Amino acid sequence: MGIFGRKESTPAATTSAPAAVNPDLAALSGEYTIDPAHSTIGFVARHAMVTNVKGGFQEFTGTLRLDGEKPEQSTATIDVTMESIDTGNADRDGHLKSADFFKTDEFPAMTFRSTRAEALGGDDYRITGDLSLLGVTKPLTIDLEFNGAAKDPFGNERVGFEGKAEILRSEWGLTWNAALETGGVLISDKIKLIFDISAIKNA
Repeated sequence: MGIFGRKESTPAATTSAPAAVNPDLAALSGEYTIDPAHSTIGFVARHAMVTNVKGGFQEFTGTLRLDGEKPEQSTATIDVTMESIDTGNADRDGHLKSADFFKTDEFPAMTFRSTRAEALGGDDYRITGDLSLLGVTKPLTIDLEFNGAAKDPFGNERVGFEGKAEILRSEWGLTWNAALETGGVLISDKIKLIFDISAIKNA
């Protein structure tokens, strides 16, 4: 059973009244702050047509507002510091920060602001919003799986989600590339985005 208050089914033969919302799920409604120490915002790009290069961002902030009874009223925001990009290779990171790619001096942040949330059934959800990068804002849809809720040893009430999305980087102006002698290009246009989120309920 997921976070957004799906209702328990009641046989139609016994009653026609609406089913009650699971009180445990409804109790998870509230404002949450993403915990960057236990969360990941990452990406995967195809390199030289033969392998994947993975990276992520070390600095970001975000909030969730979860509604256990009305999932369409749930929201999410994320702000990423582009200078914190990390692929495990200093030279590659420097290139990604340069004018060929993210132009971090001119555009220091990437942001996401949700505009719609949906419950898909089971623990699956979908959130759609505006992704702003390099001065360009376009819609992004993230498929999410709810991983559960727990109270940690410090008394924090936590929820967890895993998410994935795909974008074409060229749509945000990320067009730098190099041709390969064997055909194809050095870096794929399609980029996979990965979200592994732990968020703490605000007091």
